[in-house]
Amino acid sequence: MSMKLKICAGLLSFALCAPVFADAPGNASAHGGSDAHVRELSNHLAEYEAEIKWLLDKAQALIQVYADKGSKGVNTDELIDNFEAVKVHLAIELNYVPIYAEVWQGIYGMKQAMEEGKPAAEAEAQRMAFAKALWQGMGVVKLAAQHQLAQPAPSTSTDEAAQSPTATLEEIADTLDDVLALYRKGEIEKAKSLVHATYLNRFEGVEGALIEQDADLVEDLEKDFNVTLLKALQSKNATRTVQGVVSAMQTKLERARKLLKEADKNRRDVF
Repeated sequence: MSMKLKICAGLLSFALCAPVFADAPGNASAHGGSDAHVRELSNHLAEYEAEIKWLLDKAQALIQVYADKGSKGVNTDELIDNFEAVKVHLAIELNYVPIYAEVWQGIYGMKQAMEEGKPAAEAEAQRMAFAKALWQGMGVVKLAAQHQLAQPAPSTSTDEAAQSPTATLEEIADTLDDVLALYRKGEIEKAKSLVHATYLNRFEGVEGALIEQDADLVEDLEKDFNVTLLKALQSKNATRTVQGVVSAMQTKLERARKLLKEADKNRRDVF
């Protein structure tokens, strides 16, 4: 979900924020608008492709401004806002998390290059990586659309869905220990796969409740899952670095658990 969520006013947050993205194709936030499109992917493929082209044009324009005016002349948060404004964001996320993570790595690669005053060519190289990930994601979405037409919609009723949010957060923290253990054994691909699965099948399920309590914390954890931890896992002989990232994430997860526990207590007190 969102890497940069801001609550405007309770349940009306995205209804009020959406006009910021008025020039985005489809003018729909992946979080504020309807997600019905992901249940009928084949009807939206042309729209998704148009959104990708729009995202790449926007990124290219921002890099050009950076080349002309430097870091002070650009707002790199636009890269995040733009991606969150389009429907293809959710379509890629729900169909292939590894590519979704690579998209975010490209976004943060561009963002950091410009914020750190690096050559515009370096930001452009990151844009090319961003483009590659987006088009690969589009390929996966097309395959998913074909599968969707051939298969009945899966049931969303599972034991996992019934698990309490606080218990889920505890499980996520424990799973991060497993990720570290796999890394120490040199099983990096398995470790990365476990991160992707944990994000999609566990963290996504508690995200909505947590956003109501601390949107910035959600943003931090999403970046950790999709950028920081994966980059650390890609490095060899970096056990201390991976351990540091895991420990920091577990601290955030514990804070999240306490926030949700307190919110649940307050709701019970009211009723």
